Amino acid sequence: MSKVVLITGGSSGIGKSIGEFLHQKGFVVYGTSRNPERVLDSVFPLVALDVRDADSVARAVAEVVAACGRLDIVINNAGVGITGPLEEIPVLEMKKHFDTNFFGPIAVIQAVLPQMRSQQSGLVINITSIAGYMGLPYRSMYSASKGALELVTEALRMEVKSFGVAITNVAPGDFATNIASGRYHAPVIEGSAYEVSYGESLRTMDAHVDGGSDPNEMALAVYKIIQTKEPRVHYKVGAFMQKFSIVLKRILPDKVYEKMLMKHYKL
Repeated sequence: MSKVVLITGGSSGIGKSIGEFLHQKGFVVYGTSRNPERVLDSVFPLVALDVRDADSVARAVAEVVAACGRLDIVINNAGVGITGPLEEIPVLEMKKHFDTNFFGPIAVIQAVLPQMRSQQSGLVINITSIAGYMGLPYRSMYSASKGALELVTEALRMEVKSFGVAITNVAPGDFATNIASGRYHAPVIEGSAYEVSYGESLRTMDAHVDGGSDPNEMALAVYKIIQTKEPRVHYKVGAFMQKFSIVLKRILPDKVYEKMLMKHYKL
């Protein structure tokens, strides 16, 4: 029997690449989008889902279970970016960001766990970020939301293991997607104390995304995890130096690592 996969944020970017790859491998794939009727090129069905709306999440999960009778794999991929000096990001924008990147995946997990417990099987893959392993300048909220999801996953794994449900994190580095165009940018304010440094950092961040890896690398990594009998707690996918930066953070003194990041971002 083909396994049933639900991918949030499956209409573009990494989610779309994962969905197409798994579809080609014979999985029954459902993606989600806030406006699926606007997506005309998907090779797998899309259901309406807004991770910020618990009722929307419940309806989407119920629709897939009703169609297939089960739900084997959930990939929490939906997410947004946010940039800006912490001092200048409106608190409302910070809360909206966490609603999508942190509380959204949790809402999906809460909705799918009853079905997975009843099956005594299931796999939840949370797409986080290498940025979640370190506090990056002008990306403080993004690092915080992804880092928080990493820690929640660590705790949740232990809570649900006895039910036959596995949880894991996959942290990508920079991939060539449309995340830069869709994220919230605090404006570069003329005359601000951060005008020059934030403006330079913003251009650097956008260049990293534009020159990022092929999203199909994430698709292959996710497929390999699905084929793994006992997935690890954490996976990292991306360029060598991006993954190695996590190792450096573990072994270098804090201030040395901080200087390295500041040099990288020209601060």
